Amino acid sequence: MAKAPKATKAINLALQGGGAHGAFTWGVLDEILRDGRLVIEGVTGASAGAVNAVLLADGLAEGGPEAARERLARFWKAASVDGSMTPLQRRALDRLFSVAPYEGSLMETWVNAMQRYFSPYDLNPFDINPLEDLIRKFVDFERLAAFDGVKVFISATNVQTGKLTIFRREHITCRAVMASACLPTLFKAVEIDGTPFWDGGYMGNPPIFPLYRATDAEDVLLVQINPVVRHETPTTSRGIVDRLNEITFNSSLQAELRAAAFVARLVNEGRLPRGRKPGEYKRVNLHRIALGDSIKGLTAGSKVLTDYDFLLELNAAGKKAARRFLKAHFADIGERSTLDLEAEIAAEWA
Repeated sequence: MAKAPKATKAINLALQGGGAHGAFTWGVLDEILRDGRLVIEGVTGASAGAVNAVLLADGLAEGGPEAARERLARFWKAASVDGSMTPLQRRALDRLFSVAPYEGSLMETWVNAMQRYFSPYDLNPFDINPLEDLIRKFVDFERLAAFDGVKVFISATNVQTGKLTIFRREHITCRAVMASACLPTLFKAVEIDGTPFWDGGYMGNPPIFPLYRATDAEDVLLVQINPVVRHETPTTSRGIVDRLNEITFNSSLQAELRAAAFVARLVNEGRLPRGRKPGEYKRVNLHRIALGDSIKGLTAGSKVLTDYDFLLELNAAGKKAARRFLKAHFADIGERSTLDLEAEIAAEWA
């Protein structure tokens, strides 16, 4: 007797950036695709989240969920141990994704000292960025642009105006992905049509608002990599910088959550009309899967001894977190938010 088809629900995904910790998002996506009960209508991402977003969408365009799972797995394997890279490319990617035995070494001291006095325009005059070769290898941007099965949005920061730029699926190129993942301490600004861009995480990590009107799905699942709360006060210069980066890369998300909470409150009170017509507002149900304490001892400066083993550990943690979320909250999708926005955005009054 044939099995009854699974009941499915539509959802949007918002994928935060976070370097190598994006392998946690890989695990979340892998489990969602394997489970099959969530139909992805839209996805938005910044930095490593943007990379995962385009890999996911292009995989779906090529051959559906299984192709997307395979694409993500091949990319993250290549990002860690691709033997075809030159030693210079390998070192650059290790530094970008922070997957090298680096922390506490003499090399870390040397690099940090050099970055105080020299910029990427001095240290990397040829603008070597191995991520570009990987992206071109694993994503067919013409196919992605033509695929209307999933709405895709990735963010970048306009260096000159300081404003957020959103690239829609049909305008996403390899350069756009590179712009979204351009850490200004490592690489030159990525120019697109004469406009320089830095990492999208500074102004939208990830941007959620593009999903509000782009799809029919009312639910957004946020995959959050950067921790909001840390219980220790950093005392080293490296720890202080890492925590400042975490706060900075979460600030735009906190602002969006405040706006979402405000609109949801007005819709629920009947003070704003609910709907999708002009002048009406969509009720958005927000959910979250967070890296958090999924791996004990993980810090903002966490590095690894065997890089691919670490990525697989993050992947496994992502799968487990996704299974836990689906078991606890699948019934809530389409019904209510499971992320307590009021608690999330509450200010602390002294």
